[in-house]
Amino acid sequence: MTEVFAPQYVAIAMPPVAGLLAEGWAGLLWGLLAAVLCAGVPAAVIAVGVRLGRLDSIHLVERKSRKGPMLAGFAAVVVGLAVLAVLEAPRVVVASAAVMLAWVVVMGLITLVWKISFHAGVSAGTVVVLAHVLPLLPVLMGGAVLVAVIGWARVSVSHHTAAQVFAGAVAGMVTTWATLAILL
Repeated sequence: MTEVFAPQYVAIAMPPVAGLLAEGWAGLLWGLLAAVLCAGVPAAVIAVGVRLGRLDSIHLVERKSRKGPMLAGFAAVVVGLAVLAVLEAPRVVVASAAVMLAWVVVMGLITLVWKISFHAGVSAGTVVVLAHVLPLLPVLMGGAVLVAVIGWARVSVSHHTAAQVFAGAVAGMVTTWATLAILL
């Protein structure tokens, strides 16, 4: 679960899926652009860091190793968001990129002082995005189960405490809901 639902993979999948569901094939293409710019670049930074031995893993288990990738993520999302806005991408795709920016800012600031679960935060936030483009109740019910399983997996591999997982899920949900409330 922790491998399949790593935050960078979920963040890469979220804009194309949301774009496709909200806007059809054109939305998928815009979402792919958002995924590459806003999530692909930070994922590549992390992959290179792991390959060079500068980062412990793609999961950034050591909190101190998160600062560089978060700064790269922040820069990539800001540039990606600007590109999407200038090119007049569909609102749901721009909102998806803005959600990623909110995740980096909120969870990034928290992780500077306390280790929070990005796995739980990004997964819970993605559920909120999908609940905006799919039937609300089934998405929230299924998403809650999936986020709980992901959280359990993070605790069971000893990468987080239950409190860090819970805080991540809450931070992801709240920041995503607030961002979408402003933009959609």
